[in-house]
Amino acid sequence: MSAAANPAAADILDRLSATLASRRDADPETSYTARLFAKGPDAILKKIGEEAAELIMASKDGERGQIVYEAADVLYHLLALLAFHGLSIADLRQELTRREGTSGIEEKRARQVK
Repeated sequence: MSAAANPAAADILDRLSATLASRRDADPETSYTARLFAKGPDAILKKIGEEAAELIMASKDGERGQIVYEAADVLYHLLALLAFHGLSIADLRQELTRREGTSGIEEKRARQVK
């Protein structure tokens, strides 16, 4: 079922982003995310790297279910990193909206000029 057919699914990233933000000051003994935040950004970055490597391997194996599972892990840890820095999915959405309709080639060329 698509997000359009299931409005609750469209909100999952917003809900997850809000939940992660709420864990910034939570007890590390009661929350995996709070424990990750307590370890600092290097721990979160390490998890992103590990999960990205697992996604790469799943993709090479071509197992669709495993690809989705590992992609969800990457996305979760990416959102955790954003929350650690006081950012949310809304900030990411705003940047993607800014880029919408811009050629990737043009966008890269503009970055090189700066």
